[in-house]
Amino acid sequence: MTFNHFINSLWVIICEMSPYILLGFLIAGMLHVFVDQKTMSRHLSGKGWKPVVKAALFGIPLPLCSCGVLPTAVALRRRGASKGATTSFLIATPQTGVDSIAATYSLLGLPFAILRPVAALAGAIAGGLAVSATDKETTQSKSICEDTDTTPQTHGFLPKIGEAIRYGLIDMVASVGPWLVSGLIIAALITVFVPDTLFISLNKYPILAMLAVVAVAVPMYVCATGSIPIALSLMMKGLSPGVAFVLLMAGPAANFASLMILHKTQGLRATAIYVGSVVITSMAFGLIIDTLLPSSWFTLSSTAAISGSCHTETALFPTLCSILLGILITYTMINRKFHNHNHSLTMTKSYKIKGMACSHCKNNVEKTLMRLEGVESVEVILDKSIAVVAGNVDDSAVKNAVELAGYEYLGVENS
Repeated sequence: MTFNHFINSLWVIICEMSPYILLGFLIAGMLHVFVDQKTMSRHLSGKGWKPVVKAALFGIPLPLCSCGVLPTAVALRRRGASKGATTSFLIATPQTGVDSIAATYSLLGLPFAILRPVAALAGAIAGGLAVSATDKETTQSKSICEDTDTTPQTHGFLPKIGEAIRYGLIDMVASVGPWLVSGLIIAALITVFVPDTLFISLNKYPILAMLAVVAVAVPMYVCATGSIPIALSLMMKGLSPGVAFVLLMAGPAANFASLMILHKTQGLRATAIYVGSVVITSMAFGLIIDTLLPSSWFTLSSTAAISGSCHTETALFPTLCSILLGILITYTMINRKFHNHNHSLTMTKSYKIKGMACSHCKNNVEKTLMRLEGVESVEVILDKSIAVVAGNVDDSAVKNAVELAGYEYLGVENS
């Protein structure tokens, strides 16, 4: 029974997530093909508050969940966005969206619908500025953006669309897929084994209730729209509007899948700031709702009813999206193993890498490549823009690692 519940929960999570993550992969492909580095450099690179605010404002209306936003954010980072701006985008985007704002208004009223994007903006700016203030990779971001534009030189609109789809649904899936699968399994386990009555029993202790909501909602998958009926049901059972608001904000902002990929692409410090910004902002606004704002603003109508789930479309569309996502992940995994199996043994290779400009870049690339299985040693030669790798490692693994580190992989250097 428990196993069936786990499988069912995992399938429900995948069905809720798959349309949005596929959309995220496609957006990532579009960014890769159509957004040049000079434009991204001008708007989202560098320190300061402007790129952070722009990233937050750009992300708030997008209808992407915490998983769907990941490939888009990784693409933004690869196109030259700073860590601060990328973190701001990652915080703001999954907490809101034009669809969830409309659904919030219809079920919970205008005050909730206004406070959600306001809180998302505040948390995104705070988190982005914190990451920007502690980020020491200013030279890397500058070198990525100021070099010659690396937007694919594909001519014609239809070929560009094809390249965008290929990059989004093949390359991005290959990079993110394994981490996504691991995170979804953990999220499903939490969904099955954490009791629903946990929050209600803590209603007499608002701060403790908020912390309990955060402890369960942050790693568990729930989209911005899907959190609305959950928050409504908890309020109808007597939970305070402030605690329900914490669920609305903290739940969609993160889950194990997103946190694992965020740690991989942004680093431990940025991930900690990301989680801290989400938690502190959601709890701060929750306390404001419960202590400072009129309770009449958050009184539910007697006719309020829980309706809808995460999405309004029929079951067929998310099912087809889930099947497509599964096929893509399986294909990329098999393709990677096939290339690994058939790759001829080469003890030493030189890889051409664009964007390395200083000793920090050198250390970053060397540490990144040394983590790959089969690598024995790595030496970066800055003046030649190459990394000399000794060992038995697949070229595609080097390519993925280099791009995730924020540099451009140009291929194997000819002898």
